[in-house]
Amino acid sequence: MEEQFIANQSEYLEAGIHIATKLKRPGMEKFIYKVREDGLYLFDLKTIDSRIRIAASMISDYSANDILVTASRIYAIAAAKKFAEIINAKFIEKRVRPGIFTDPNKEDFVEPKLVIVSDTRNEKQAVKEASTKSIPIIALCDTDNSPKYVDFVIPVNNKGRKALAFTFYLLAREVLKARGDIKSNDEFKYSVHDFEAQLQTEQKPDSAHQYVRQYQKGAMHTRENSQQPVQPSANTTSAEKKDDVSASKSAE
Repeated sequence: MEEQFIANQSEYLEAGIHIATKLKRPGMEKFIYKVREDGLYLFDLKTIDSRIRIAASMISDYSANDILVTASRIYAIAAAKKFAEIINAKFIEKRVRPGIFTDPNKEDFVEPKLVIVSDTRNEKQAVKEASTKSIPIIALCDTDNSPKYVDFVIPVNNKGRKALAFTFYLLAREVLKARGDIKSNDEFKYSVHDFEAQLQTEQKPDSAHQYVRQYQKGAMHTRENSQQPVQPSANTTSAEKKDDVSASKSAE
């Protein structure tokens, strides 16, 4: 009897977990379902589902203290950090320093027995260190990632905010079920939203203009009372828009 999906296919589609890139690295061909008209590769939902289930089972075989999770992109950091927190694993965000798994003299030296990587390109140092020490690696891989040295690939969109949140949400839930910490999905007290990175918001133009008008009015009032020129505050800065390149799905 064929196993049921661990999540509704509509949820996978809504999260965009299957939408890959326009690039294809050797070793990722077998996970591709088809190519869209715009050139983006698509992963097979059944493969994604089964591999998340298998990965969760593998992770559950290790003690929490022996598991280390890495993430480098802004959207991956939030999701992977929550995942590590829930399963009580160690977590490293952004840059993995050389020697962290191989040099006992390093202050941050650790000896994990399983490494979970969010992006093999951005976290190539973690992959290099783990493979040198023959530490098993589970990695989230998009079509533009190399699966070289990875022991188990989870083929997913590892750049999208919702896709990453949903992937780590499912992994966390399935690990707890495999461990026996919970018996059903209903007992999992977290939501996908708990794994999502918060979007940066800018001040609305109207609010900004209102602030300028209030400042100018206050400055005029001060000048009228003191007859002294008023210098603009050194703390007044313009709003900056932060671009998150990690959400881009275009070819590099």
